[in-house]
Amino acid sequence: MGREKVLGVALGAILMTTGLSASLSIASEPPPEGDTGSVAVRLYLTEGALPTNDPNAASWNTIQPSEFKLAPQVHWPDRIQEVTVKSVKVRGMHNGQDLAIMVEYEDPSESPADAAALEFMVGDKMSHFAHGQEMLQVEGGPVNIWYWKNSDGKGTDMSAKGFKTLRVQDQQDVSAMGTWQGGTWRVVFSRPLATGDEHDVQITPGEWRNIAFAFWDGELVDGEAREKGSQKAVSSWWSVRAEPSPDNSLYGYVVLGIAIAAGFEFFLIRKIRRGNQA
Repeated sequence: MGREKVLGVALGAILMTTGLSASLSIASEPPPEGDTGSVAVRLYLTEGALPTNDPNAASWNTIQPSEFKLAPQVHWPDRIQEVTVKSVKVRGMHNGQDLAIMVEYEDPSESPADAAALEFMVGDKMSHFAHGQEMLQVEGGPVNIWYWKNSDGKGTDMSAKGFKTLRVQDQQDVSAMGTWQGGTWRVVFSRPLATGDEHDVQITPGEWRNIAFAFWDGELVDGEAREKGSQKAVSSWWSVRAEPSPDNSLYGYVVLGIAIAAGFEFFLIRKIRRGNQA
């Protein structure tokens, strides 16, 4: 009976520990289909190459998007009262080395001047989403902007710290590719998680960063793009995180628990046998 108790306790401890480990090991998997996306961008951990050159890859559709509302930019001229892009759906993934973020949004026409951008705070200094401009109760700080324009067909790595300070970085780390189909743009931005460039946001798995979005409808109206420069749809700051790797340290506790249970069982059996011999 003593042996059965020992085995039961050991088995229960093992199952509890392994169950906890299993739950952590799948923590980076996308939520089940149909779940509502959160108000943060999650870069899910995956293996192998990322679909950076294929916005329509099947793997993107396995990720539940997070959706963010957009509004006209009103912080500096030239302003507009209405924008074409009202919201954006965002998906992301990383493989421990590189990351990819896809933005999906409605635009009824494909135009050469259509454009999209992601913006990140750099470092720990708070900044305004309007290019890091100093404003009431918000000290100005550097921002890193990833920009894509349809006519260029590529991504551009940029920096800013306030209005009229936007510049293209000397070190280019960002790639981007977009496809338009049936009134919807899908644009994938990609980059290494860490670049070593002080002007870039550095993405460390498990740590939260800030992200904002901007979009331009380049449809020609009376010979000019409907939205250009400061005339754009924007969001405020939201949160983004690259999901960390599973905590495999718990597997060590599983092995340790098995060893302790086996040793205790061996000790108890010897004691019982000696008692019977006496």
